[in-house]
Amino acid sequence: MADFYQNGIVTTLHNLRSRPIEALESELASFAKKRPLGLLLPSLYSELQTPALAGIVKELRSVPYLNQIVIGLDRANAEEFRHALEFFDSLPQQHRILWNDGPRLKALDEELATHDLAPKELGKGRNVWYCMGYVLASNRAEAVALHDCDITTYDRSLLAKLIYPVANPMFNYEFCKGFYARVADGKINGRVSRLLVTPLLRAAQKVLGHHDYLTFMDSFRYPLAGEFSFRRDVLTDLRIPSDWGLEIGVLSEMYRNYALNRICQAEITDHYDHKHQDLSEHDSQSGLSRMSIDIAKALFRKLATQGVTLSPEIFRSIKAAYYRIALDFVESYRNDAMMNGLTLDINAEERAVELFADNIIQAGETFLARPKERPFIPSWNRVVSAIPDVLERLYEAVELDYLEFADR
Repeated sequence: MADFYQNGIVTTLHNLRSRPIEALESELASFAKKRPLGLLLPSLYSELQTPALAGIVKELRSVPYLNQIVIGLDRANAEEFRHALEFFDSLPQQHRILWNDGPRLKALDEELATHDLAPKELGKGRNVWYCMGYVLASNRAEAVALHDCDITTYDRSLLAKLIYPVANPMFNYEFCKGFYARVADGKINGRVSRLLVTPLLRAAQKVLGHHDYLTFMDSFRYPLAGEFSFRRDVLTDLRIPSDWGLEIGVLSEMYRNYALNRICQAEITDHYDHKHQDLSEHDSQSGLSRMSIDIAKALFRKLATQGVTLSPEIFRSIKAAYYRIALDFVESYRNDAMMNGLTLDINAEERAVELFADNIIQAGETFLARPKERPFIPSWNRVVSAIPDVLERLYEAVELDYLEFADR
């Protein structure tokens, strides 16, 4: 249970008491009469084989206020898409699956590529982007939540608390970021957020001086949470990265597009766990190593757009400051763990810090070496400007896939 302390410059909505889920859902059902609500689920086909996604679908069956569920399905052939239709068929809400590897959506993606408008990398960012396009095309939801499909501790109250701030017509929030404590199985998780993002933000402040963007980012209790919600109009002008910088990129876009009083974060659950990534110390193209490089690049790119001049000397100074701050954090987390009867492997923590420190330099070098890189997927506003009927064609492709396979 959290306290009511407001940290940073972003409003924090706390989980101050155990409110019955029925009361929350009753309010949301009332809100949904005037502001239809939806949910996005970016998924790999492999996640259909896991207890986590089966548990999420079971919980969603009891959610009374959703007008739409959009599932983005990656890495699935025709038989697997057919299986996915059966897997999600138990959902009572209107739902559609975007078969991202199917011939219709691949053809649309190839056409966008000829205009230099398609996502350049496979991954969650691309999946989420097409799901957002479908929400715009289908026009069934005015406020939408998004969460991952590998949450092993899921219950439907998480969704209710996540979407409530953008669903309530008495609130003026356009965007809500979820947060939670990453403690499970007797240990503290969330290494990339704890040991990379927060100390990197504070190291950048130490080296570069006060910067409003860095203060904004450091206000989020768990900036890498994959759970957020937004009003429909947010989707039209959102430019997101297609790599592991998705969450940082979304926060950066909200900073660019909206006043602070339109942004909040909400504590959505007391217990959260999901699929864990390997550290991948010897492979910078996978696991937490790849993730740390992409996240650092996303932060550096945003600082550059804010007029900050970055150089090899600056990156070396940030790395040195980061290393000292991160090691101090390790000691803080060790003491927190001991007081709560949790375990914390100091050697593993410091190895992660050493890897992340090296990757900060690698991210900086990559940023400087590729000045023409365009890491963001274009906004849907831009895509519609170039291809006016693109959303109608996206909607039609999804519907035709559904009609072709649903009855077989």
